[in-house]
Amino acid sequence: MTAATSEAMNDRAAAGVGAQAGSVFALELRDLRKSFGKTEIIRGVNLAVNAGERVAIIGPNGAGKSTLFNLISGRFAPTSGDVLLGGQRINGKKPFEINRMGLSRSFQITNIFPKLSVFENLRCSVLWSLGYKYTLFRFLADLDDANQRAEQLMEMIRLDKKRDVLAMNLTYAEQRALEIGITIGGGAGVILLDEPTAGMSKSETSRFIELIREVTVGKTLLTVEHDMGVVFGLADKIAVVVYGEVLAFDTPEAVRANPRVQEAYLGSVLADQQAAGH
Repeated sequence: MTAATSEAMNDRAAAGVGAQAGSVFALELRDLRKSFGKTEIIRGVNLAVNAGERVAIIGPNGAGKSTLFNLISGRFAPTSGDVLLGGQRINGKKPFEINRMGLSRSFQITNIFPKLSVFENLRCSVLWSLGYKYTLFRFLADLDDANQRAEQLMEMIRLDKKRDVLAMNLTYAEQRALEIGITIGGGAGVILLDEPTAGMSKSETSRFIELIREVTVGKTLLTVEHDMGVVFGLADKIAVVVYGEVLAFDTPEAVRANPRVQEAYLGSVLADQQAAGH
């Protein structure tokens, strides 16, 4: 670990302590509910995430995890309850407005510009945060700060050797890495990653966990994940969602030992993954 990395990690820890001591959380959900017709999917979720924390959201299929992400990021409007970003209520705001307030997300299905190069994808992601709005009278090649930031992002996600490769020609793991780069490119302080390691081999997953750790230093991270190796290797806290409710929200050690979590979800999942050799 470099001195710079160590210092950044200390800053992240300090940010988390400061948020705990104060009244404002990086992200807070207050009695959040979502119904589709007469079916209630999210049933009064309360969750408070401190600045700098890495939180994994786990639970069985159909538990409401993706719906929860869609509520947080503005794709769905809540039926009732509130979502607060840095203490500001973001209910009813459009996804791009929430993004500009400091929250960015990735998706289960890779969401990139397939016919643009790696560099061009990343440059697109940084433009608005650097103050560049829509115009027909400016050449992208002349935007030194945007170009420099895109180059830095390429190094962070280890795709600098693929600079001019079209995104559609990257491997699956490389495309996922590129999406991570796009997600963090705008400088958001709160990052949501939806099943970032899905479809990866064990070795790819191991490398990707390390990448996520590195690029989210100093940021608040929420991730939906089914691989318990990823969950317990990455998260500071785990939120267990079952039938649209938070069954437990605690440290990995406490969640692993929680009898209710074992009974409802974790015991069978760990057994299945151990049997599969994960």
